[in-house]
Amino acid sequence: MRIDIWSDVVCPWCYIGKRRLETALARFEHADDVQVHWHSFQLDPAHPKGQRTPTFEVIGRKMGAPPAQVRAMTGQVTELAAAEGLSYDLEGAISVNTIDAHRVGHLAAERGLGDQMHERLLRAHLCEGELVDDADTLTRLAAEVGVPEEDTRKVLATDAYQDAVRQDFTDARRYGATGVPFFVVNRAYGISGAQPADTFLSALRTAHADLVSG
Repeated sequence: MRIDIWSDVVCPWCYIGKRRLETALARFEHADDVQVHWHSFQLDPAHPKGQRTPTFEVIGRKMGAPPAQVRAMTGQVTELAAAEGLSYDLEGAISVNTIDAHRVGHLAAERGLGDQMHERLLRAHLCEGELVDDADTLTRLAAEVGVPEEDTRKVLATDAYQDAVRQDFTDARRYGATGVPFFVVNRAYGISGAQPADTFLSALRTAHADLVSG
């Protein structure tokens, strides 16, 4: 079985969705047969490369909301994340263009480390206030999951994996994904958003039953 997931490394709901899927997989009778593939998506592709803006400021501008309202909204998401064992610090998060982070994700995936890399990038941005567009930071984070530093630096010094990232964007549109997280089970069952673990489990069991019945 195969699960394809479109996600952005700065997306609070994507990390929550990842945890809920993992909870479902822990209860799924055929989890050992499941392969998870991460795909790139950008919540804000128009964010200028090199521009770093506090996430609270970006949200406030986008929603036309004062700081107190932004704090209340993000507080609700932080509580939901905490229920999944995640410690968000959205007030310390910095919004950046994520194209380079996604390219590093593809590099890691080629080495069988795609899930570990995506996990590390989500935690770095959402929980630790790391700059996930900074070459030194990306190199360090990739090394933490097992990608050699020299390989990451080579990728970041070129446009390597740019086409693969763009292809992910195209594939997302083909599936009708307008936001993330977006999950596709066995290229047949689409699940939009950070659904409850029971929803994921039901989809997994349905997909497996279809697979077995041929």
